[in-house]
Amino acid sequence: MAGGLGTRLSEETEVRPKPMVEIGGHPIIWHIMRHYIHHGFNEFVVALGYKGEEIKRYFLDYNRLRSSVTVDLATGQSSFHESAGDSWTVHLIDTGLKANTGARVKSLQPWLEGETFMLTYGDGVCDIDLKGLLGFHKNHGRLATVTAVRPPARFGGLIFDGDLVSDFTEKPQIGEGWINGGFMVFEPGMFEFLKGDDPSLEADALEHLASKRQLAAYKHDAFWQCMDTLRDVRLLESLWQSGNPPWKTWD
Repeated sequence: MAGGLGTRLSEETEVRPKPMVEIGGHPIIWHIMRHYIHHGFNEFVVALGYKGEEIKRYFLDYNRLRSSVTVDLATGQSSFHESAGDSWTVHLIDTGLKANTGARVKSLQPWLEGETFMLTYGDGVCDIDLKGLLGFHKNHGRLATVTAVRPPARFGGLIFDGDLVSDFTEKPQIGEGWINGGFMVFEPGMFEFLKGDDPSLEADALEHLASKRQLAAYKHDAFWQCMDTLRDVRLLESLWQSGNPPWKTWD
């Protein structure tokens, strides 16, 4: 999912789409894809919208900008001497400038129908075991599975003993409730829940799937971080620069 406006991150998204905001010199969509590839999934269908041409340009130039090149200035011809070595297949599909999340997924139906598929948003990283998620989904036999995560708390927590503080915890992640972490698995039957011209994936599909007991939750209590604000970008960048970012599962 790479089509939203990213209005809460306007400092970055005025000039590029949110999935192209860089962490460690690479757009966050690259980090997400590298995680999927590490777990054996290497074909992607990207739902484009706002500034989708920037994402197209990135992947069109991906190999060329990572290869040595010889340019004949007389003829304008160029030849590339090696590839980037990444065996990915990426389908870049325009799904509308202002389409809702469900409408974007519905636009991808011709590319996804007929088999189980995985879906995630283009603005969050995680160290989830994706094969474990898929196996969980298959074992439960439901139309959909979401990954339940605990969001990092923004403030420290206090535990009281009367009027005294008995314990102080600095931004405890486990103190928060469970939310949808965005790493999902669906069966083709989910498209029946995307009705109308501009459905919402969350309100129209996931809520109705839950009411029909067709939505399972895979609990992931390790690292997860979204990128909604400039503060989140700076946090992810600092983790990357530390040399051991928790979501970097690849070599």
